[in-house]
Amino acid sequence: MSAVVEEFIAFLGPRVSGQLQGTARLEITGEGAVMLDHTGARAALDDEVADVTLAAAEQVFRNILSGDQNPATAFMMGKLKVEGSLQRALKVSAILTA
Repeated sequence: MSAVVEEFIAFLGPRVSGQLQGTARLEITGEGAVMLDHTGARAALDDEVADVTLAAAEQVFRNILSGDQNPATAFMMGKLKVEGSLQRALKVSAILTA
């Protein structure tokens, strides 16, 4: 697990805990993946499937978390890829930008 993934887990765990129904996977290009669920955040297994997967470069996720990048705009610009439940993606976006 990369230091970047560990940092995202530490930051997102408290934000996500108790806030998300189902699962979401954040794939950080070149670093690994973080799995989010009602218990918090943890490193994702390589073949682990989620209700929704958000994939982007590390800096895109950092910009979303800091409020410098709107997730919907990142998606429309092709910087953020979404696979799976769009409803769940909206919920995850709300948690990331809170």
